Parts: sequence; structure tokens; C-alpha cells
Amino acid sequence: MGFETSDIRRMQADLGRLSARAIPVASKAIAKTTLDIEADAKTLAPVDTGNLRGSISSDIKTLSSEVGPTADYGRYVEEGTSRMAPQPYMGPAADRRFPELELALGTIVDGP
Repeated sequence: MGFETSDIRRMQADLGRLSARAIPVASKAIAKTTLDIEADAKTLAPVDTGNLRGSISSDIKTLSSEVGPTADYGRYVEEGTSRMAPQPYMGPAADRRFPELELALGTIVDGP
């Protein structure tokens, strides 16, 4: 993926300093981005049986979320193996949507 985990940690620290009024706005931005990543990943996922695509889901909490496949072979498809070329779908989906989230959260944390 194109973003670094240090970027995520920095944003988490910034979110921890949000005022109570900003939390619902940040939560909406996180939820929207998560759902956008999920939709993009489903579109980008290679389809053989449809199991991988159908297993992509998200879990959204107030200021955090997770999105990805529950299919046990999802990582092998994303990263490839010694016998199979990678077919990235999660990374490109996150790369496409992460800048929007970073901009939205930056605006919330730093102000317009």
C-alpha cells in the first residue's frame, strides 16, 4: 500500500486530541472512507468463484475501522506467492481513498 503505518499512528494520536464536538465529524469521515474502500476492493478483487469478493467486509467503530476479506487466501491473492503473481485489490482501494481521509481528518484536527 502507498501509505505508511506511521501516518496512521500519527492520525490516531491527532484524533485522540479531538474535542467532543469533532468526534462525530471524524467518525463520519472514517466510516465513509471505510465503506468506499470496501466498495473499491470488491470491484478490484479478482473473481474466480466470487468467494473472495463476497468475503470483503468492514467493521466500523467510532474512531477506527477495519476492512478486508475473511477468505483465508485473501492475503495470498493480494501479495502473491512463489507460484502466483500478486493481484492487489485491497492496497489499491486503500491508496485511492486514504488521501481523502487524510485531508478530511487534517481539516478537522488543524481547522480549515
